Amino acid sequence: MLLDELRAAIGKYVALPSEEALAAVTLWVAATHIQRALQHAPRLAVVSPTKGCGKSRVLDVLHETVHQPMMTVNTSPAVIFRVIGKNPPTLLVDEADTIFGPKASGDSEILRGLLNAGHQRNRPAWRISGPDHKPTPFPTFAMAAIAGIGDLPDTIMDRAVVLRMQKRKPGEKVTPFRSRYSVPELNALRDQLAAWLGPLRGRAARMVPQMPVEDRAADTWEPLVIIADLAGGHWPAQARAACLAMTRHEAVQDEQSSLKTRLLRDIHRIFAQADNPEALATQDLVAALVQDAEAPWAEHGTKGLNAYHLSNLLRHFNISPANYRFDQGRQAKAYMRNRFLDAWARNCPDLVAVVPEPELGASPAHVAQGRPPAAPAGTLPVGPPGGPAGPKRTL
Repeated sequence: MLLDELRAAIGKYVALPSEEALAAVTLWVAATHIQRALQHAPRLAVVSPTKGCGKSRVLDVLHETVHQPMMTVNTSPAVIFRVIGKNPPTLLVDEADTIFGPKASGDSEILRGLLNAGHQRNRPAWRISGPDHKPTPFPTFAMAAIAGIGDLPDTIMDRAVVLRMQKRKPGEKVTPFRSRYSVPELNALRDQLAAWLGPLRGRAARMVPQMPVEDRAADTWEPLVIIADLAGGHWPAQARAACLAMTRHEAVQDEQSSLKTRLLRDIHRIFAQADNPEALATQDLVAALVQDAEAPWAEHGTKGLNAYHLSNLLRHFNISPANYRFDQGRQAKAYMRNRFLDAWARNCPDLVAVVPEPELGASPAHVAQGRPPAAPAGTLPVGPPGGPAGPKRTL
């Protein structure tokens, strides 16, 4: 069966997180070849906690198998508006974390709006265009795969089949991707998909498959289930099983993400109430969190939040405690305020307000010796860890 061959080819070049994920990618690739028959264009969110997890390799494989691929890293929304038509391309967007991160330009919101609108047919973007400056509708409907480090904006994740990539385990091997033999193999499968599915577009447009989920999840997964029902055999059951498993996993991720965002906000408040010290002792931070009667921390775990729970929840944001020497020589495990700045900017942007740059010639703040360097009070260097600081922000 053609879908089995495609699945084997994808699995040969990419280590996906689960069998369900491999089935989902296979069906998503096939669905790009019937885009004109679909009511919804599911996004494929390829995300990972760090680099080196195979996101770009997924896009390499997709580029050779999907319908009319358009690979982009920083293409402007204006270009994308003009290439989407009645026979839309399949958008492949890499390095999305640079597009939607704290340093994103104003175009990022336009692109996010385009990706949100393009999930459903007949959601055009209106622009003034042409020599007569007439209002002109631009189609937005197109399937898109978007890869980046960390989660994409919630509105995109909510419209996506989500692949949470991880680094390969020791001994887990994949075939190296080489253009001289990988591209012909994958292109042959692409051409077979087009030949198989082209005559079936009319039938696909009339299908109303039984879905194991509801609402937007059903909208997103319906094209994949349509492909599975067209293929028959083991694919209808496998597609629905993958749909259930992956949507349930994302529901758990959403719940955990909301809890972690609440934690960041509560820690920001506790630092502010203490006049934003350079550090707070772990035991003091835990005590302050647990004492909040309106927060969930007193009931967290079996006996309430403790230092281990706190460290585990903050690990996702690359925040960990360190030894710190307080006044009077007291030393204890503590959380440095400047370690939270990037996480606050990314996950709680409403807590961040832009302030003017310092005047040229201003002398740098003096860093006390014997302590880890901290950001000057009220400022946040926006940029990659260890990289050059960008515009400063107040928290």
